[in-house]
Amino acid sequence: MSDWDELEALRIARTGQRIEDLFAAQADRATAFSASTQDLRLDYSKTLIDDAVRAALIGLCERTDLASRRDSMFSGAPINQTEGRAVLHTALRNLDGGPVEVDGQDVMPDVLQTLQRMRRFCDDVRSGVICGSGGTISDVVNIGIGGSDLGPAMAVRALAPYHDGPRCHFVSNVDAADIADCLRRLDPGRTLVIVASKTFTTIETMTNARTARAWMSMGGGDPLRQFAAVSTASDKTADFGIPPEQVFGFADWVGGRYSVWGPVGLALMLAIGPQAFDAFLRGGQAMDLHFQSAEWGENLPVLLALVGLWHHQVCGHATRAVLPYDQRLARLPAYLQQLEMESNGKRVAMDGAALNIASGPVVWGEPGTNGQHAFYQLIHQGTEIVPCEFLIAAQGHEPDLAHHHRLLIANCLAQSEALMRGRSLDQARAGLSGSGMQGEELERQARHRVFPGNRPSVTLIYPQLTPFMLGQIIALYEHRVFVEGVILGINSFDQWGVELGKEMATSLGPVVDGSQSAAGRNGSTMALVEFAHRHGAAD
Repeated sequence: MSDWDELEALRIARTGQRIEDLFAAQADRATAFSASTQDLRLDYSKTLIDDAVRAALIGLCERTDLASRRDSMFSGAPINQTEGRAVLHTALRNLDGGPVEVDGQDVMPDVLQTLQRMRRFCDDVRSGVICGSGGTISDVVNIGIGGSDLGPAMAVRALAPYHDGPRCHFVSNVDAADIADCLRRLDPGRTLVIVASKTFTTIETMTNARTARAWMSMGGGDPLRQFAAVSTASDKTADFGIPPEQVFGFADWVGGRYSVWGPVGLALMLAIGPQAFDAFLRGGQAMDLHFQSAEWGENLPVLLALVGLWHHQVCGHATRAVLPYDQRLARLPAYLQQLEMESNGKRVAMDGAALNIASGPVVWGEPGTNGQHAFYQLIHQGTEIVPCEFLIAAQGHEPDLAHHHRLLIANCLAQSEALMRGRSLDQARAGLSGSGMQGEELERQARHRVFPGNRPSVTLIYPQLTPFMLGQIIALYEHRVFVEGVILGINSFDQWGVELGKEMATSLGPVVDGSQSAAGRNGSTMALVEFAHRHGAAD
């Protein structure tokens, strides 16, 4: 019997079992099915995972040689086998660790030197040493896409209470509305633009960058002083007119969706300052150390991954909802959507053979409590089970409004309990007993008020969302994705699925602008291009 067959048998054997019954049978279940590190607590007790299921899931770690794969990643081995690259975003936050070698060369001196250059640059911008034609920099516009946008945009918003630098804005969409809406409210003489593109050829990013440069020039700004780049293409950044001292590169062993820890995080460092950025890095480093040292049954990234595998690959739940009860984490679901779905949305194993098991789930979500008045209806009473991941801090950053946060916590905990407990038909009938309804009408109305319950969730709880804590949370999810990928036998660090659409968009550009015929395209594309031309696309 394979590992997956064993887990399937365990699932079938638990058909009809309720999560509440597990609590009744084990007084210390909440403790036994939780794990902590650095004041970050993961509670996965509100799932149907029991001792036998957990043991079988942990067995996956042993039989896929997770420890060896983990060590290979941290040591700089080329575990991204389809591209022949190391995977070393962890080196960007290795502030206290020793050497990390890639092809026999220690990469840490370059990492630390780049970090020091970022600190100096940010200090100079924040203090006014580097300024615009109109004075001290008041606003920063980060132009990127994918990992060059989602990570810093999410983190800047998350750490708003720590902002003491220029305001940060993010432009990613090639839709003109994105950059137009951003720039129209800014002063060209006091704006710094960061162009984040490793190759400096990403079509969406470079289109927006050229538009920003023209806006700045026409508005009296100085593009020579007021542009910085996050790129390894020093020749192209020079051609664009960006001084070399304002260009920050990173190696090809840092994937875009894992890159917020280095130069891609430049906007974050400008917003919160080098000291708070260092705390962010140290939070990620703390999770790295935990991931490397904790036993599987106490290892937060491993446990979070195993819970996800149980729910998706074994139980067949197609999606996962990430529900941060923190308005400042509004972009976290989108960030994790890319992290998980770009990493583990694969159909073949490392050896190129077709997977014989489902790969990654659909990841989605919104902050609570907004979601409670939107899609929670489906989560509670829909026909599909959606495992939920709640995130909540014990305290917020607004002490004068502490009653808001207490209500927020109450809502978060109530939702996970309601998903687990539900409401039976008898309870629904009892609730309507004083309404005056009776007979068939009471029965009909009661059925609308039944909640099946037994819907699984996990909760991450922590004292407060600080730079250190955010670093821990992001690194936790990064390692969770890695663990899932190892167990599924896939490469979590390439993204060939992103490339095909980009290639086809490039070839369709001349067709859309009218300089090339659409002949030979499929009928649908030809008809859609014709419609776009008829309504002004080629004007």
